Amino acid sequence: MISIRKSLDRGYADHGWLKSYHSFSFAGYYDPAHMGWGNLRVINEDRIAPGTGFGAHGHRDMEIISYVLEGNLAHKDSMGNVKGIPPGDVQRMSAGSGVMHSEFNHAEGRHTHFLQIWIEPNVTGIAPSYEQKTVPAADKRGQLRLIAAHDPDAGAVRIHADAALYAGLFDGDESAELGLDPARKAYVHLVRGELAVNGQQLSGGDAALIERESAIRLDGGRDAEVLVFDLAA
Repeated sequence: MISIRKSLDRGYADHGWLKSYHSFSFAGYYDPAHMGWGNLRVINEDRIAPGTGFGAHGHRDMEIISYVLEGNLAHKDSMGNVKGIPPGDVQRMSAGSGVMHSEFNHAEGRHTHFLQIWIEPNVTGIAPSYEQKTVPAADKRGQLRLIAAHDPDAGAVRIHADAALYAGLFDGDESAELGLDPARKAYVHLVRGELAVNGQQLSGGDAALIERESAIRLDGGRDAEVLVFDLAA
């Protein structure tokens, strides 16, 4: 079964310096029908104005992934990490027993556009940790590339959660298929462009919520960038 959620049906917050679409209930946006999907709890599509950002704030017992689309996200945390996250990089922060961090856009005249993703961990109270890797566009072209998993390969970051995250770029005749366990859930978030998911058409910002399916087929892409989640039910 596949349910489509359109981009404009998401929650939206305009704070001036930050414009954010919420796929699931978050902060001032509450929708009891959209509290998460499986162990996927948050997907926020954020645009941070130049010279602004999130001041130091805390997290606990959550796997947090940042996926930058445009600009550069400056990250600083209480573990001593000071990093810039450009497009093409995937960053994972395991909040564990507690961590403080900040995120800023230091670029002049340019917004930073990124996805903030939270996945509920399968272990709590662990020491917080940080990991960041570059995933070249060529690795995502016409295929689904694993970028985060509980048991990752060398090109993906490790998350402490029963989940796997893939990224892909599709255009024209390019297509891919991902096998699924029908007892699990899956979630497809189309970052940009146009793409068909098991024959159902998505546009940028749309999502497909999937359960009791044995495979996902992606095709019919037009300048498409997509994230696919394999999730605990």
